Amino acid sequence: MDEKFQIIEEVITMRRTVKPAKMNGRIIEVELFNKFLEGANWAPTHGNTEPIKFFIINPDSVKKFCKLHAEMYKEFTSADVFSNEKYDKILNNGNNVSHIIGLGMKRGNNKKIPEIEEIASVACSVQNIMLLAHSAGIVSYWGSGGMTYKPEMKKYFNLNDEDKFLGFLYLGYTDQEPQPGKRVKPMKEKFVNWEFT
Repeated sequence: MDEKFQIIEEVITMRRTVKPAKMNGRIIEVELFNKFLEGANWAPTHGNTEPIKFFIINPDSVKKFCKLHAEMYKEFTSADVFSNEKYDKILNNGNNVSHIIGLGMKRGNNKKIPEIEEIASVACSVQNIMLLAHSAGIVSYWGSGGMTYKPEMKKYFNLNDEDKFLGFLYLGYTDQEPQPGKRVKPMKEKFVNWEFT
């Protein structure tokens, strides 16, 4: 097997999600972080619409943003749904991370491209970052909690009605040992040799 193939295969199969609380606060070097963004920029995009619109929250702003997010949750959540535990989690999500990336999908001008394909392009961009991060010894967590899907968050990031906000990518280092991976469904349930009739 080709060495390049083996390296890519290992990065894909060994990458794990690590929650922000398990990160250790070490800051990712600017040059390396920018390489992750370059990788995101090369995700597939139908019709060259390039719908990614990522909002970079750098280390010196992470805690400030988490406070803003928590207060937004408090302000726009009804009392019967509001949870102090959830508020505290949002507030403290930035305590140990290096960077947060707000994940936006900015709808392209070509409306013939279905929205789902624009969302898929953004997801590919995020995967590119996560794989590059893993290869550099950095962990990641794609979170969609808090105010992610609320109109207030989309408005905060100046996204239009036809755009989407798809969550937050938390990046940092960890002292946690790599965890074994698992797949719940067997491959034979997912991949079917289709018989034509």
